[in-house]
Amino acid sequence: MWNMPTKEEMAKLPAFYSSEEVHLKKKMIHMHFFIGGCDWYACEYSPEEKCFFGFAILNNDLEMAEWGYFSLEELSSLKVSFVEVDRDLHWNPCKASEVKKIREAQRWGEEVKNDRGCEVASG
Repeated sequence: MWNMPTKEEMAKLPAFYSSEEVHLKKKMIHMHFFIGGCDWYACEYSPEEKCFFGFAILNNDLEMAEWGYFSLEELSSLKVSFVEVDRDLHWNPCKASEVKKIREAQRWGEEVKNDRGCEVASG
C-alpha cells in the first residue's frame, strides 16, 4: 500500500462501535483509501482485528456500495499491475453526508462545496 497509515495515525481513529448511535449521515470519515474506481472510507478502526468500519464503493458501482467492515491487510495486498491501493494524504475528516460519492450512493441529496473542500448536501 502506498502511504500506509502509521500506528499513531491509526490510534487516533475511533474504536469499533464508538459511533454506533451516530446516524450514518453524521458519521465522521477519518481516512480515504482508493485504487482505480474503488474507494474505501474509514470511520472506525480495531487495532486488534486490523479492520475498519466504513463505506466501500467498488468499481464505481454506487448501486452496490455499502457500509461494512474492511481489512487493512486486504487493502494492503490489493494491486493492479504495479498500482497499489493508496491513502488520500489530502483527506480532511468530515461527515459522511459531506462526501459526494457516499451521498450519491446513499441518495442523500444535492451537493454544495463547503470551505473545507468536502462536498456537502445543501439544506
